[in-house]
Amino acid sequence: MTIVATAPARALWRAEKTVTRSGHHLRPHTPSPVSAGFVAPPVPTHIAFRPEALAASMARALTLRHAPDAMLERWARMQLLEVEYLVQDGAAFALAPEVTALADAERSGFAGRVGAGVTDLLMNTLGYTWRDNAVCLSASLEPHADFIYGGGAVSAHGVVLAEAHGSFAQAVTDGRMRCESSAKYRRQVKPHIGSVCPHGKAVHGYSVAFGSHPTTHDTFLHVTETKITNSRKKAAPPAAAARGLAPVATSLALASHRSNFLLMGASRIVAWIDWLRNGGPPPADDLVAPFVTVQQGGQRFWVALEALLPFVRPWTRPDEGPFWAWEDFERLLEARRIGLDNVFAMEEWAANSFLSTLSAMIDGGREQMPATLELPVIALSGLFTDPERPGHDDGARYPVAQFRDGLALLGRLPRIERPGSRIWSPRQGFG
Repeated sequence: MTIVATAPARALWRAEKTVTRSGHHLRPHTPSPVSAGFVAPPVPTHIAFRPEALAASMARALTLRHAPDAMLERWARMQLLEVEYLVQDGAAFALAPEVTALADAERSGFAGRVGAGVTDLLMNTLGYTWRDNAVCLSASLEPHADFIYGGGAVSAHGVVLAEAHGSFAQAVTDGRMRCESSAKYRRQVKPHIGSVCPHGKAVHGYSVAFGSHPTTHDTFLHVTETKITNSRKKAAPPAAAARGLAPVATSLALASHRSNFLLMGASRIVAWIDWLRNGGPPPADDLVAPFVTVQQGGQRFWVALEALLPFVRPWTRPDEGPFWAWEDFERLLEARRIGLDNVFAMEEWAANSFLSTLSAMIDGGREQMPATLELPVIALSGLFTDPERPGHDDGARYPVAQFRDGLALLGRLPRIERPGSRIWSPRQGFG
């Protein structure tokens, strides 16, 4: 499910967190750089993010796993609840007292998921856009990094690796987090630098260790990164407002958007992406995917109707086509006791562009898929690198956490008198 029914939000959901980078460690590699001309973006000294952004990143990381879709959806939904109840209010990251009620294994699991979410937030601030699980690096039991990222500075060079670690143990210290970051880089990142995966060559790597002491609330963020020794070019920081078309390996775009549309609850689109990636019998052509469009913060977003009202079909006006009245939404949602909070959606340009491209690939067949696609890159929202900027986000009425690939978590759907609609057809696109 895409919508989460929760108790009234606590103050946490209005607090923006700032995490200071505790250490940045460079590890040499030969050759350097692995791809001529690649320059890694500078790692920021701080990252600031709304709690919704952290929960969304945790869900993004979870849904890259190879597991049944229904299981992934339930895991993703739980991240919103876990962050709400297990992280304290305030500008700094601190665990809530309730975390001590968790068994050791449960606390370790939660810490690992937060570590993956913080890593995803950091990779977005560095300008990387597209992502996948790094299991494709090795078919053996050899340890490998958690994630693969593409886009941004690594476009036209290949991909970068990212290993994530999180710890909420009593033994968390600055020195321990530094050791974890360095050790995991040596074991799980460095051996795969220079290797080739289905998405391209791994030309750079990161190991991110995030830890917070459950009682003292001391919090640490250590980043170990591949050192580039032969570059004469100075790295430029990624533009916060970057927006435009960019090339991406088709396989990496499909992996990213499979996760995105799964989070949105658009299972029919996920099924077609799986067919393009894995083959087998194609889904039925008449399984269209309807969306409603909403405007928030000066942008338009698409929300999957399949997730909002999975058992309801639209009614049709002969002169206008399918139409859903907002009163029908409210009546049916109230009957099901589901609120309109915390809804995954996609920015309109990103959704329209990818789904039109997806239809073209479906119509052309698996054998004729292009190696690369040109897809939109969207400006970040709810995630920042400058905690001193003016106008700190104090929790707008309708907050939005938005990622570079277009996925967004809407804090609440605004009421509109007559929602717009779009219907995607697998082979005809939007007609």
